[in-house]
Amino acid sequence: MTPLNSAVETLISSSNTLFILLGAIMVFAMHAGFAFLEVGTVRHKNQVNALVKIMTDFAISALVYFFIGYQIAYGVSFFDSASVLAENNGYALVKFFFLMTFAAAIPAIISGGVAERAKFYPMLISAAIMVGIAYPFFEGLIWNGNYGFQAWLERSFGAPFHDFAGSVVVHAFGGWVALAAIILLGTRNGRFKQGKLVAFAPSNIPFLALGAWILCIGWFGFNVMSAQTLDGISGLVAVNSLMAMVGGTLAAMIFGKNDPGFIHNGPLAGLVAICAGSDIMHPIGALTTGVVAGAIFTFLFTFIQQKLKHTDDVLGVWPLHGVCGLWGGIAAGIFGLEQFGGLGGVSFYAQVIGSLLGATVALISGLIVYGVIKSISGLRLSEEDEFNGADLAIHKIGSIGKE
Repeated sequence: MTPLNSAVETLISSSNTLFILLGAIMVFAMHAGFAFLEVGTVRHKNQVNALVKIMTDFAISALVYFFIGYQIAYGVSFFDSASVLAENNGYALVKFFFLMTFAAAIPAIISGGVAERAKFYPMLISAAIMVGIAYPFFEGLIWNGNYGFQAWLERSFGAPFHDFAGSVVVHAFGGWVALAAIILLGTRNGRFKQGKLVAFAPSNIPFLALGAWILCIGWFGFNVMSAQTLDGISGLVAVNSLMAMVGGTLAAMIFGKNDPGFIHNGPLAGLVAICAGSDIMHPIGALTTGVVAGAIFTFLFTFIQQKLKHTDDVLGVWPLHGVCGLWGGIAAGIFGLEQFGGLGGVSFYAQVIGSLLGATVALISGLIVYGVIKSISGLRLSEEDEFNGADLAIHKIGSIGKE
């Protein structure tokens, strides 16, 4: 190998490492968005708990994914020497960091659904099991071709299940796991009186908006940098993400009747839905995907709040991530087709099967994990602790200190 070729290879390797590292940092920053979105939505007596959960969930996710989950998904362990791990500018390590930030989104999603009444350590243990075992099983099935599922879809329908940045693998999975936890936890005390809904208004709209903005910005790292190498980067992914975000915002504005909670979750609905097909759709298809997602979130969140009295989803994570993620997986099989302006190479039937499988695996996993933990230690705070708030009950301090 000539010195010039060696220098070029080093430049490519280091550039790819920096590229995916920047993506990992952007997705890592999104966890601040999850935190502030929850802080702004829950009541004041639960704000500290929201912040602590996101931080500790991230830490435990990094640990279990490093030692267990990444090997389940990709067959890679990190028990080699540091000299081996540092090869190719440490690209393999940074790739793990990037994918770990995706895995850590699972408990961050769940956190918003179970807010204000969940115990701390039982939920942390449950999150560790989900990120260490259940999530990587499905992740490896789709993104690493484990167990021949993708090969079977390709033989049967002409294309494997396409999920470029995780509409189903990450968001739908997290949303459907959250649904299981929400059902097992039950409704917050005082939520219904004499059969009528008691509205628990968001405690801080500016914090809620800040969380939404942080998530929207970080999402361009989530989607664009899912290419994982510089030669795979595509402006199509960026513009499709933008158009879906805009579509979700406007749909939520119209159908949510200018409600700020809907308006700031609308762009997130659009971004959840576009992850799967952001690399193959036409921007107009992405816009349509976002509009439908914004409408789905607005109508479904309203419905479950008012009609499903045993499904108390505080942030609406099941409609936002679970259902909009499911829609995103299916939408990739529609607007990714060449006849709808897409790049092709996708099958509608494979997208439906893959999306439904993701929801099924997530829901069953959630019911098993949270069901077992509930039977052992319980998932829910006592009535007194819930009344006083998770901040004082768990952390012994409120969000606003007293003089």
